Parts: sequence; C-alpha cells; structure tokens
Amino acid sequence: MFTGIIAAVGKIVAIKNNEKDMTITVNAGDLDMSDVKLGDSIANNGVCLTVTGLKGDNFNADVSYETIKLTGFSNIKPGFLVNLEKAMQMNERFGGHIVSGHVDGVGEITSIIELGNAIECWVKAPNELAKYIAKKGSITVDGISLTVNDVEGANFKLTIIPHTLNQTIMQQYSVGTRVNLEVDVIARYLERLVLGEQAATENAKQQSTMELLSKSGFIG
Repeated sequence: MFTGIIAAVGKIVAIKNNEKDMTITVNAGDLDMSDVKLGDSIANNGVCLTVTGLKGDNFNADVSYETIKLTGFSNIKPGFLVNLEKAMQMNERFGGHIVSGHVDGVGEITSIIELGNAIECWVKAPNELAKYIAKKGSITVDGISLTVNDVEGANFKLTIIPHTLNQTIMQQYSVGTRVNLEVDVIARYLERLVLGEQAATENAKQQSTMELLSKSGFIG
C-alpha cells in the first residue's frame, strides 16, 4: 500500500527483455535504500513492483506482460525517469490517499497552461474510467496523489504546485505524454457495493452507475 507522496525520482538504467516480460534495473537516486530488502515493494510511476535484486543504489524488478500491456511501461527505455515511493509503514504520517499501486489505465496529457509558478494540466482518461473521477476527488497520476479540480467527460483538470513539479517527473510532461492512472479505490468499492447480490451475476457490469445508485436509493 502507498500514499502517492513521491520520495525520489529514479532512472531506469537497464532493461532485460524476456520472452513476454522484462526485468528492469532502476537507479534509486535520492531514495533511502538502507531499509530495502529483497521482496519489498516499490512503486515506479504508480506501478507496484517487487524488488528482486539489490546492488548499491540500484534495484531490479520484474515487470509482467500484463503490467507492460496496461501501463506506460510499454514505452520505457534506458534513461526513462520514474517517480519512486516505498510501501508505506503503519507508523508513518498519511499525507496522500490510499494508493494500491495497481494501475487502472493510461491517460494522455492534452493541455498544459502556466499559472505563475504552478501549471494547470488537463488529462484525457480512458472512457471506462470516467465514472470513477469526480471533482475534488483523488486520483493517482504516475504514482502522485493529486486532487481533481474539474471534470469534463473523460477529461479532468489538475493544478500542479511548484513543489510537486520539482520533486517528480511532472516537470518533463508535455502535450501527448502518456501517464499511468489509478482511480480512488473507494470509488471502485462503492460501485461493487451498490450491486449488492447482483455482484455475483454475469451481467452485473452491464448496468450503469447511475442506474445502480437509483435502485439503491441514493438518488431519486
């Protein structure tokens, strides 16, 4: 489990392509690796990966075919920068929101506007994720916990403060950049919850969220 508060920016220094998956070597940069051991989890651009090798400030991680297919890792190459966060500990301050490290889809930056030292950024999410994205709700973009400031269909707006820009890979974003998205886990559980006993049926996914909320008495 993660919080979406980025601890450091790392760099992919090597990629070993296997038959369908890959093994990456990441230089952890300023990430404190003193307590990291084999089997630990580190989020890389919001993707939870297991540490399979350690050497100095570098760690290895296996990236499955499924992860490659569903995330921006399909386009990585040596030199690619990644946001890093170690799995949270129970005694740590919870500064972001609940992040599982399981990417739901890949979005695309469609607009970047400078607002003084900050930027306003619009992102186009996959259509199937639009129902989970709400104004003033939380979303994870490349592992960063962010607040949605506006929503238009499958497009949502973010306001990125200078600290976030300076501490993450967001400073390298441009129009067309593809980003890993993880929606708020509470929204996913709520959708499943309102299905009730219908969750066990094969056609459970065919009903719209609004229909489910209406039948459950949440809206008139």
